[in-house]
Amino acid sequence: MEKPGKSTAQDEAQDLDFHEEIELLDIVGPKAREIIGQDCNIMSACAARPYPLVVDSAKGSIIRDVDGREYIDLVAGIAVMNAGYSNPEVKAAISAQLEKMTHCGYGDFFAEPPVKLAKKLEELSGYSKVFYCNSGTEAVEAAVKLAFWKTRRQGLISFYNAFHGRTLGSLSLTCSKIRQKEHFPAIRTAHSHYAYCYRCPLRLEYPSCGIECAKELENLIFRRELSPEDTAAVFVEPIQGEGGYIVPPPEFHKEVRRICTDNDVLLVADEVQAGCFRTGPFLALENFGVRAEISCLAKALGAGLPAGAMLADRELMDWPPGVHSNTFGGNLLASAASLASLEFLEKENTETRVKELGSYMRQRLGELQGNFPCIGDVRGLGLMIGVEIVKPDKSIDPAQRDKILREAFKERILLLPCGDSVIRFSPPLVITSEEIDLALEKFETAMKKAGT
Repeated sequence: MEKPGKSTAQDEAQDLDFHEEIELLDIVGPKAREIIGQDCNIMSACAARPYPLVVDSAKGSIIRDVDGREYIDLVAGIAVMNAGYSNPEVKAAISAQLEKMTHCGYGDFFAEPPVKLAKKLEELSGYSKVFYCNSGTEAVEAAVKLAFWKTRRQGLISFYNAFHGRTLGSLSLTCSKIRQKEHFPAIRTAHSHYAYCYRCPLRLEYPSCGIECAKELENLIFRRELSPEDTAAVFVEPIQGEGGYIVPPPEFHKEVRRICTDNDVLLVADEVQAGCFRTGPFLALENFGVRAEISCLAKALGAGLPAGAMLADRELMDWPPGVHSNTFGGNLLASAASLASLEFLEKENTETRVKELGSYMRQRLGELQGNFPCIGDVRGLGLMIGVEIVKPDKSIDPAQRDKILREAFKERILLLPCGDSVIRFSPPLVITSEEIDLALEKFETAMKKAGT
């Protein structure tokens, strides 16, 4: 077999066709173009990049690329950098732990940093037991296994538009895009309708609908597809993230909670994107006055380092040693970073601040909605806000959404898509009101340049 040769400049240029077509490479510098060419040649093509940002450094809510250009970050690494980039307290905690050791194999030995973090998680969430892992999908996988182990049942329920991860167990729950699921086997999972009131799948109107979408669990799923006796758990996102930053009405989660309780089915909250003060309270489900038996955390938990956690009470998480474990869960550096981040956010009165900034941001975006008919809906809680882009007949318009994202990049603000036709706003929670004002001015300029 002939060995693969080194890539040529021509090969790398061909890999850049997408970015050339959308005329974005012209606005980034030479270092960025060089790195992108190398990346496209050697990295798996399964990653989806909406624009050619090559990051170099960051502080607070500002990212600098390899050519020195600065951007206002409105996505926080997909709701990860809640405490801001280069947070001094997080950096100090990492540095102090780095001087001692980075890894101990916490699944086999003991160490203090993961225990201190667990105590903080108990204090913030009320759950008395913690299981550590490395990512959101691993936290969901752990919740699936715990639900199976505890109930001795093997059926699951989640919702259309849901995103719970891409490993095979969590992928069974995910129901966001067909590309994520096709050709992969699945655990037995039934899907039901989430409360997407702007585009009600049942063609009803809130509040006269009586939250029929939630009642489908009892009226349809349990009668036709998966009985309660076969159902281990219902998995739900407090706010659907990847599915479109969809915020359900207050009654939805209460009704799902009632149905789970009445049918002796566990409720699992996927707080991976919405948790860690993103919507105001530590857990997003608190906004709805509902508590799940199990909650899953990741993303912002590690303050930029890989970290995930499954939370439950001791009477539920009573599985014996060896049933589930991993090598890097409870990593010492990640534990130190996480604890410092949570203590910082707690000290800064983040819940109140996020609610205030989020309300202000939604108000400003609502004003733009009056000037740009393509903004069909503005929704969100705290600093987890979605703007749905639509055609004149209110149908989805992903092409126009993507055009706006590219123009926003040219204006040096970072945004990402979600759902079929939604732009997500999830900035670091330390973003200032002045940065929000400037970012929204740039967003308005991008809307105009996109021809909306």
